[in-house]
Amino acid sequence: MAKTQLNVRVEEATAETARERASQRGISVNRYIEELVQQDEGENGRAFVQAAADFMKQYEEVFDEEFGTRNEGAR
Repeated sequence: MAKTQLNVRVEEATAETARERASQRGISVNRYIEELVQQDEGENGRAFVQAAADFMKQYEEVFDEEFGTRNEGAR
């Protein structure tokens, strides 16, 4: 996969924390930041799916009334 350079400015304390956490895990700061972004992306996806499931459950009766019950035995 192609890499691109991303320059960011953070407080010195934040930079030091990133260096320490990366060192503790035995990875580069670049890899540490990359993993944090990937983790955040995954959490957002899971949060969306959970919110959609909660919405569907909350309005299940409304959907059943409007569109009819298709899988009565599945409940």
